Amino acid sequence: MTDVGSLAPLRYAPFRWLVAGRAVSVFGSSIAPIALGFAVLDLTGSVSDLGVVVGARALATLVFVLAGGVIADRVPRHLVMVMAGTLAAVTQAIVAGLIITGTATIPLLVTLAFVNGMAGALAIPAAAALLPQTVPPGIRQQANGLSRLGFNGGMVSGSAAGGVLVTLSGPGWGLAVNAATFTAAAVCFALVRVAATRDKGAPSRHVLRELREGWTEFVSHSWLRVVVGASMIINAVFYGALTVLGPAVADQTIGRSAWGLVLAAWAAGMALGAVIAMRLRVRRFLLAGVASMFLNVPLMLSLALAPQVLMLLAAAALLAGIAFGQFGVAWETTMQQHIPPDKLARVYSYDLLGGLMAMPAGQVAAGPVAQAVGTESALLCAAGILALTVGAMVAHNGVRRVEHRPLASTAQ
Repeated sequence: MTDVGSLAPLRYAPFRWLVAGRAVSVFGSSIAPIALGFAVLDLTGSVSDLGVVVGARALATLVFVLAGGVIADRVPRHLVMVMAGTLAAVTQAIVAGLIITGTATIPLLVTLAFVNGMAGALAIPAAAALLPQTVPPGIRQQANGLSRLGFNGGMVSGSAAGGVLVTLSGPGWGLAVNAATFTAAAVCFALVRVAATRDKGAPSRHVLRELREGWTEFVSHSWLRVVVGASMIINAVFYGALTVLGPAVADQTIGRSAWGLVLAAWAAGMALGAVIAMRLRVRRFLLAGVASMFLNVPLMLSLALAPQVLMLLAAAALLAGIAFGQFGVAWETTMQQHIPPDKLARVYSYDLLGGLMAMPAGQVAAGPVAQAVGTESALLCAAGILALTVGAMVAHNGVRRVEHRPLASTAQ
């Protein structure tokens, strides 16, 4: 096996433009929730109104993500991302203008948030399926790691910049910056040049037939079914605990500022996990990624049993971030290696659909469960569910048999 450097994918211009576009896009998208949240609260002072606006975007993404997968397998994927970026830029520019001029209303914001969610539903499967087209097969593992580093970097820096920007300039200008970043991202995506994955002469087929074809491919791989099903449980439990129970525990123990440090450690861990995954050389790459998810358990136990010990929480959060970072690279690399390129976006869309349903379900359920059994017991149950779910994945023969065979790469 030929060893390749972690930065090898950067030699390829399509990859550079794709990663740059995604990093710029997520930077702006991380500003948007902060700006929009304060904008709605300034407008009506109602948390319920904010929930409706945010929920409209999430609903649109959920409704249209499968169609997004079909479109990304029909149309050149970089063009899909250009269209999605342009649509997102227009909607955010309109929202920014409404807020800056004081003419915004909740119905207008809900409508624009729904359209923005449609743009996200187009972009997410296209971006995931486009990446393996930008580099040779032999360096996809490194490419996935670098892509995640860029994504995480954009998310962390955007969140930090959002608070400062909204404080200094106001929510409307924060959303105007988001519109500008979507425009810049669309330009980057327009510069991605890759070979087509679909025969241009192939006849168009009905959308439902395309969806069935993607579903058939999805269910034909036992490892894919098992990991997606288990990931739905993990996402529901982990994000419910982290985003709902975590702040409640922090309010009673370490305080809100310290909780921000814990979340920062988690974000840093995701970047570190991606770096580790880029350098990992194992035949059972998916199994290694799945097994790393056991590292989420210490965070649940720490929140339940020692929530007042900041250093312990931060260390556990770092481990949890490493788990997500390493699993993400292993998962994406495995899918790219074992799913036909012309069906990859549709298979990704089914994977994304599960995640989009699971996370809000876990967040909604976390509060009532904690009220019923107590926060400590709920977190201990979360730790147990995570351990059992990961153990079931590790024990599954289909997951254990999937092999990763890195190929020698050649630089252009």
